[in-house]
Amino acid sequence: MNEERGAAAELIWRPATADDIDAMHASLAASDRVDHPTWVTPRDEIADIFELSHVDPERDLLLALAPDGTVVAQGWAFLHPSHDAELHAYLQGAVHPHWRRRGIGTRLIEWLYTRARELITETGSSADAAVYQYVDDGNIGAVILGERLGLQTERWFTSMQRDLAELVDAPLDVDGVEFVPYCAERASDALAARNDAFRDHWGSLPSTPERWAQFVGGAFLRPDLSTLALRDGRIVAFCLASVNEEDWVALGASNTYIDLIGVVRDQRGLRLAPAVIARTLRAAKDAGLEAAVLDVDTASPTGAHTLYERLGFHPTQRQQVLVRRF
Repeated sequence: MNEERGAAAELIWRPATADDIDAMHASLAASDRVDHPTWVTPRDEIADIFELSHVDPERDLLLALAPDGTVVAQGWAFLHPSHDAELHAYLQGAVHPHWRRRGIGTRLIEWLYTRARELITETGSSADAAVYQYVDDGNIGAVILGERLGLQTERWFTSMQRDLAELVDAPLDVDGVEFVPYCAERASDALAARNDAFRDHWGSLPSTPERWAQFVGGAFLRPDLSTLALRDGRIVAFCLASVNEEDWVALGASNTYIDLIGVVRDQRGLRLAPAVIARTLRAAKDAGLEAAVLDVDTASPTGAHTLYERLGFHPTQRQQVLVRRF
């Protein structure tokens, strides 16, 4: 896409490059404080986008710059690299709070949606396809923009938090199962367990080795807080947790974020989930952390929302997911 001037506030619209990471991070930090004030977007998360083989920054990422070069809006459209069952494209973006209500978000999401449709078409696949937009609760403007493009709310996710000072009322052991911390040597086995556990979860597609390596090899995963359940050496359940100290000020407490909890499908109903969660909560408390945070699909077929409430988590904020299917 050629650099061009936008009608909205005489902005300059152009693709993003790796040289823009710091400016993108600064702009997102301002948006984060308004859209989801209890957590922040790490710089590493933005940098990771430029490393993914299925993302072409020249075609998939868009920036809007003020005349002085400040990033005032940014967005990216990308297609999940797993194409076997369904095609899932995602729209992500933000407008700096000082620049909202000027038509910038409209132009941004229209561009992202068009690009998402192009990504789906370029696969040449006849598989079912969908475009997803995740919106923080209260961001009514983003919901309206998505609905204008034909997206409709299909799901709600809830953020939940737990005070680690409270005792965990859950068993720490299960007969025939060994519990160990996560380690890099089990990365491939953990990926296989993750993909099996999430096969029937709404909106989930298999994670790829590339994306998985970014996650488990990144700066935030805490193996010492993460728990694997092994039966005859096979990973049958997991609770993987990370720590981003930048979140601590925003949340008002030192905390761990529980990224993934899962039980492989042939081992469900054996109390493995509460056991791995309880062990991770205990490890986080022993590490001196004050709280644990996670996100859950409110309509999960596993009843996860109810389980987390029983384990002492309480809801804090929500996120809705708008989808258009083809």
